[in-house]
Amino acid sequence: MDGKIADKISVVTDEEWSNVNKFNREITEEFLKESVNLSKQTLIQYKSGLRLFFRFVMEELDNKSIIDFKSRDFLRYQNYLTRRGLSSSGIRFKRASISSLNGYIITYYEDLYPMFKNFITKKISSPEQCFVHEKKPLTPDEFDLLIKALEEKQEWQKIAYLEFSYSSGCRREESRQLLKEVADYELIVKEKKVKNDEGIEEIKTAKYYLTHEIRCKGHSQIGKVRRLKYDQTAMKAIKKWLEVRGEDDCPYVFVSKYRGKINQISASSFNDWCSGLFTEIVGRRVHPHLLRESKATNLVVFEGKSLETAQSLLGHNSSETTKIYVIKDNEEDANDAFFD
Repeated sequence: MDGKIADKISVVTDEEWSNVNKFNREITEEFLKESVNLSKQTLIQYKSGLRLFFRFVMEELDNKSIIDFKSRDFLRYQNYLTRRGLSSSGIRFKRASISSLNGYIITYYEDLYPMFKNFITKKISSPEQCFVHEKKPLTPDEFDLLIKALEEKQEWQKIAYLEFSYSSGCRREESRQLLKEVADYELIVKEKKVKNDEGIEEIKTAKYYLTHEIRCKGHSQIGKVRRLKYDQTAMKAIKKWLEVRGEDDCPYVFVSKYRGKINQISASSFNDWCSGLFTEIVGRRVHPHLLRESKATNLVVFEGKSLETAQSLLGHNSSETTKIYVIKDNEEDANDAFFD
């Protein structure tokens, strides 16, 4: 059963922001402008998180300057977020944005504020890992059920999105970037020698496609550039969708139609598909990131692949990150994801 749903915290309006302590406003805007090592999406989230923080400071802490902050002041804010039912990951992200701002002040304003320290200390422990919604990946059977139901409805674009996103383990923003040209790409075949349980050497074959370069989540505004691997089932679904779609000038695989014009689809449209039709078919909550979590879990739990295989496919720098994705009932290389 899903956990307690967080009380939605309203977005900070420009009028509210204008009433925030002037120094807090200016140092926040300067920090965001100078943080060229952060991705565009992270900057958007940091901006939102810092605005929420300083609105709380304005309303509950007499609009005091961040320079005068004590650890107990931040503890009040974290407790406020906890009482509102925000997930542990949401609180951790907000901690990270504030801590990064503290680090910026310490590094670049040491001459003006030599006594200023990062008030988010280890003594204020991060909330234990928990989730607003239960983390329950789609099983292979549930994924097949979803595909079959969509085939009956002839929802070819939605099928292509599901098959590609699941096979590649990519994020919704990465799916958006997929170009029609991939339909003309050649199948890649790789072989390797392995020993079976009896110690006899066998040849295993991996077959997959590679996308063009795609900007993935990562440090800097450019992010991490990768070419994603996906299987023959996904390619078949992409070709079917493009065949049904017919000719148009839009270079992207996933599109929407507005006033007769075909455009690259918005990320929110993927959300709508998931929260609407996909959730209705499966009978429980579906969201875009669930496809990525499901791929990682099913590779490790149902197909017996290594955690490192899932890590490489998903593009994580650390297997510790991948562990968060792999949900078990009990507590080499990305090519391996395509070996029989």
